[in-house]
Amino acid sequence: MKLTAKPENLNKIGQNTLSEHLGIEITEVGDDYIKGTMPVDKRTKQPAGILHGGASVAFAETLGSVASYSMVASSGKQIVGLEINANHLRPVTEGLVYGMAKAIHLGRKTHVWQIDITNESKKLVCVCRFTVMIIEPLA
Repeated sequence: MKLTAKPENLNKIGQNTLSEHLGIEITEVGDDYIKGTMPVDKRTKQPAGILHGGASVAFAETLGSVASYSMVASSGKQIVGLEINANHLRPVTEGLVYGMAKAIHLGRKTHVWQIDITNESKKLVCVCRFTVMIIEPLA
């Protein structure tokens, strides 16, 4: 399986969703990875003024979900998240964070993604592992 979608088409899918509200943008698509950005601003910070861990997890899940969706959409299948975990490694107070979802497993019924989120200095901010289930379309 390969990722073949264009970033601009994947960004359209996120219109009027949490992705758009958080400012998440898909910036690059490779054969087995997807990259994106998310701003660290009033939408994504916690009261202490640093990137909210939940925003990082939403960013990671978005990248993995969009990647899996782009792989199965032509078959008429849909995807749903099964499990995500995250380790928050360093705070970010401003700017952008960069995410890269890389496929670990691309099976017939599940996909597993490793998502690394870095700051503008390319230092690791958060690492996530995300499992997706491939399902028949919901009625």
